[in-house]
Amino acid sequence: MTDNNSLQAWVSLWRAPGIGCQAFHKLLAHFGDPTAVLNANSSQLEKAGLSRKQSDAITSISLDAAKPDMLWLEKEDHHLITFLDDDYPPLLKQISAAPPLLYVHGNTQLLSDPQIAIVGSRTPTPNGAHNAFEFAKHFANMGLCVTSGLAMGIDGEAHKGALADGGVTIAVTATGLDRVYPAKHRQLAYQIVEQGAMVSENPIGTTPRAQNFPRRNRIISGLSHGSLVVEAAQRSGSLITADYANEQGRMVFAIPGSIHNPLARGCHKLIRQGAKLVETANDVMEDLAGQIDLEILTQDTPKADANAAAETPEIERNDDNSRLLAAMGYEPVSIDQLVIQTGLTPASLSSMLLVMELQGLIASNGRGSYTRLGE
Repeated sequence: MTDNNSLQAWVSLWRAPGIGCQAFHKLLAHFGDPTAVLNANSSQLEKAGLSRKQSDAITSISLDAAKPDMLWLEKEDHHLITFLDDDYPPLLKQISAAPPLLYVHGNTQLLSDPQIAIVGSRTPTPNGAHNAFEFAKHFANMGLCVTSGLAMGIDGEAHKGALADGGVTIAVTATGLDRVYPAKHRQLAYQIVEQGAMVSENPIGTTPRAQNFPRRNRIISGLSHGSLVVEAAQRSGSLITADYANEQGRMVFAIPGSIHNPLARGCHKLIRQGAKLVETANDVMEDLAGQIDLEILTQDTPKADANAAAETPEIERNDDNSRLLAAMGYEPVSIDQLVIQTGLTPASLSSMLLVMELQGLIASNGRGSYTRLGE
């Protein structure tokens, strides 16, 4: 582990304006360590391939710039891992533009454990949220660490699913670790630190900035053997994660959905591009087993889009209930359509739909539309 004096040099260099991952690694290769970089003059820095602006930024560095980070490091379970440390995660070290520094709050050993990334929409359907939770729970029970980005929606459900039975999860954030974003996930962040780890490449004090969110996705995929996309629009951060995974030579998995669901279109696009279509958790485990020597269980595993009803009490099976379920099919359908198809009155139909929703047999999509969940 790097000592505090050296860490201060690492942090100071990382905070220098205009010094990103590429420039930092170039300097490491040339000088060996950040202390030597900070002791170099402008001529030496420019010979290492830096621009005049970059070299001026480094020669004007004050070690006081690292003070917030060093104070943060003094607190319990706060860690800084440098690219040259033995406990820097090996999978992440393989990617291009690997972060020179990792800020970690929690268990650093998890960073090198087998991981599966689960990502998706910030505004998922009930099916999507359910799938993220159940798949993450299953993966965690199989010994995998579930990695995601702490965002609302699929990310949050993935973290919660991993934690549900005492599993572990890693949240990669786009801010400094002195803050939680979104604030609604503050309690979830506390749980993640207790059972897993929060990770960031961003210095302490970094606020939410739009450009940092796509960049952090390379870390989510880079830490993981594969990335599972649960729901995603055609333009979304989840597809950026999948693109990074492809570039990094990691596996990409995608859960298909209804052709009427706009949040399924990103997954369908990935499948057309070669991502593995996933219907059950074993579809993922089979591909991961060869890499991480996990035993494949033959028991029932979470199924995409059709799992909720299996664990909920059945409603009374009278003719009206059966006719309603049959009329719903497995595509989103409006109340007006159901009135026409079943012959039931709007009042009776609304009452039945409410009961079925409470029992987990159907899900409301909003605006008077419903989707059947079970078989």
